[in-house]
Amino acid sequence: MQLWQFFISHQQEILQQTLTHLVLAAISTTIAILIGVSTGLILTRYPKAANQVIGVVSVIQTIPSVALLGFLLPLLGIGSTPAIVALFLYALLPILRNTYTGIEEVDSSVTEAAKGMGMPNRQILLKVELPLAMPVIFAGIRTATVATVGIATLSALIGSGGLGTFIFRGIALNNVDMILAGAIPAAALAILLDFGLGLLQPRVLRLLKPILVSVTIVFLLLLSQIVFSSLRPQPLKAGFTSEFVERADGYPGLQQHYDLSLDSVELDPGLMYEAIREKKVDVVSGFTTDGRIDAYNLTVLEDDQQYFPPYYAAPLVRGATLRKYPQLQPALAKLAEALSDETMIKLNDRVDRLKEPSQKVVQDFLKQSGFKTTIDRQGKPDIVIGSKNFTEQYLLAEMMGIVIENSTDLDVELKTGLAGTKICFDALKKGAIDLYPEYTGTGLLVILQADETTLKNMGQDREEVFKYVQKVSKERHDVEWLASFGFNNSYALMMRTEDTKKLNITSISDLKRHLESL
Repeated sequence: MQLWQFFISHQQEILQQTLTHLVLAAISTTIAILIGVSTGLILTRYPKAANQVIGVVSVIQTIPSVALLGFLLPLLGIGSTPAIVALFLYALLPILRNTYTGIEEVDSSVTEAAKGMGMPNRQILLKVELPLAMPVIFAGIRTATVATVGIATLSALIGSGGLGTFIFRGIALNNVDMILAGAIPAAALAILLDFGLGLLQPRVLRLLKPILVSVTIVFLLLLSQIVFSSLRPQPLKAGFTSEFVERADGYPGLQQHYDLSLDSVELDPGLMYEAIREKKVDVVSGFTTDGRIDAYNLTVLEDDQQYFPPYYAAPLVRGATLRKYPQLQPALAKLAEALSDETMIKLNDRVDRLKEPSQKVVQDFLKQSGFKTTIDRQGKPDIVIGSKNFTEQYLLAEMMGIVIENSTDLDVELKTGLAGTKICFDALKKGAIDLYPEYTGTGLLVILQADETTLKNMGQDREEVFKYVQKVSKERHDVEWLASFGFNNSYALMMRTEDTKKLNITSISDLKRHLESL
């Protein structure tokens, strides 16, 4: 029932994203068919080159899709173009291989008989080889089409839209209805396209000419639309993570608080900073302790209307775990106020920019701060520490694990990289993990969803926010906020420093005024 309501309330957006998804898959598959079939036919005339060419295309197929999108980002930016290129590369292999194999497997006695009848090579290809090979070639096209519809969901990570937008938002927020709102139309689309191609297969040779003309016209229209839209001058474009787009303390609340309207795309957190550095977007959401702010010469826009609350980081522990292992509290208390904003920025920078292993960075920091780090147990875990999927969380989880093992007799296991607040918190409540690092602002607005009156009463007071989340979290969910690590990692909007100087933008209100002046 809830899923149905979600579909009804988001029907316009679902329809729009389904259409976008279909266009991405259709353009990339059409290009793959044109190039794959023609290359496959050419290779049958040059069989010595076939293994090498198919081998190269096979290697491309083995590149993980997210990694391929990351490789294409500096070259092609974000949006539809890199998505179409990536999808084309993934669709190429089954079409190319099946075309080559289909023609090669035509019985040689049949082609010899055709030659004996005086048929030229072109006629043998069109009248003999292609009709006999068509079932194999079409099997490749159908496989490529279904796979492309599935892989196209990943295109949402680089701002091209499509049904993956709902899937990644749903994963970030652990919203099953949202995940299904992307997954069900994508699956239905793949089934419908496969069914349609199955109906077309027996008639394809007879309908080849009108099909080619129709596909070419549609393809050119879609391509011209994409090209013209990319050439049109754009206002400032924002790149936000899926979680920021949906979270109560993310873009929806910010939009309402500042009456701000940005042309935005959704991006993977790791690709977002690359996108602003490569000037593919102009504004990004981020965290004030991110080491890439200085490294990429970004400026944090002042939250002059004080929308974002304090986000002090602290260990969030299950009440049952703390009652069973009370020694956890004094052990983790050693980390209280051990980290400042500046220290956390440096630690993040060592991992994000200098590419040092997070374990080494944490070990170095703890040794310099006088912590014991020599014990590393490998037994059955007593405590499972989780984290979200960004650098700071990996560092804090690693830090807590080392401190617990070196201060108590408990064995620790890390389950890091969980996708978002809801997943971490639900895992904590269900006992899948025992603790993870969380932020007071996230606890206030996302987990406890404090009302407007409560927010006004607390304002930006760090201690008041901490006392509130500590008290209410215990009452509602039986989880404990332990003493804070000491740094404030607030959400923020960031721009390239050169742009802030050129446009005279120092605050979010300045950004709003600039957008209104365009």
